[in-house]
Amino acid sequence: MRTLFVLLFCAATLSANAQETQKIGYADWNYIFGQMPEFKQIENELKTHGTQLENQMRAKQQELEAKYKAYTSMPATTPDAIRADKERELQTLQESLQKFQQDAQTSLGNKQNALMDPVFKKIGKAIEDVAKENGYAFILNPQLVGSGEDVLLYSDEKYDISKLVLKKLGVTPKPEAANK
Repeated sequence: MRTLFVLLFCAATLSANAQETQKIGYADWNYIFGQMPEFKQIENELKTHGTQLENQMRAKQQELEAKYKAYTSMPATTPDAIRADKERELQTLQESLQKFQQDAQTSLGNKQNALMDPVFKKIGKAIEDVAKENGYAFILNPQLVGSGEDVLLYSDEKYDISKLVLKKLGVTPKPEAANK
């Protein structure tokens, strides 16, 4: 639906201004971001943060498993009050583990947003500057994040301004083989 809207908007704009030629370009955010020097640093920080969270999760799981093993190995003569106390403790640990999992996902998402937002703003500004400097009327992203659909059904690579944006940012692109 968004693809159809974008195409209809572009067609309507182009036909309404038939006398005026408008340049349409596209920029591949993933390509540009992958070329940025900040990319590896962000990737490493997210990996480190994720590893720390995984280690904490593993420790909590091991604690739960150890206490469960101790509970199941209690002698049959163990009083009901002690069994009930251990069951409550196991339930509390299980709930704590589930809450930690949710908090860890939130923490990782927040960390990712905090690290990437300044870079995305920097790239957005560079795209805007390149578009203005080169007379583009529209710059589209051929990859809609998460949708799996392209905004454009066809695009001529001569309109890809990704390398111009990288140049504007002072970044020399890595060879194509390194990007795959």
